[in-house]
Amino acid sequence: MQMIARHLVVHGRVQGVFYRGWSVETARRLGLTGWVRNRRDGTVEMMVAGPEDAVAAMIARCREGPSAARVDRVDVAESVEEALAGFEARPTL
Repeated sequence: MQMIARHLVVHGRVQGVFYRGWSVETARRLGLTGWVRNRRDGTVEMMVAGPEDAVAAMIARCREGPSAARVDRVDVAESVEEALAGFEARPTL
């Protein structure tokens, strides 16, 4: 099982709609580690790490988001950041 990490930036109506909380719950259910935070530009940023199939599932789910969100696009890049012990919400950057 190959472990990978990806950096995501989610664009659209993704703040004030429980996107961070939904991300934490979803990532934990998938067994991923990493973090999520709002950015002052209105996007949501996250780093997810874990088995390749679980990371791919998270990216697919991020394209939908919680029911109140409207996701316009998700930018995905490889990440070299080391994974954490769990998945956490971080303060706005």
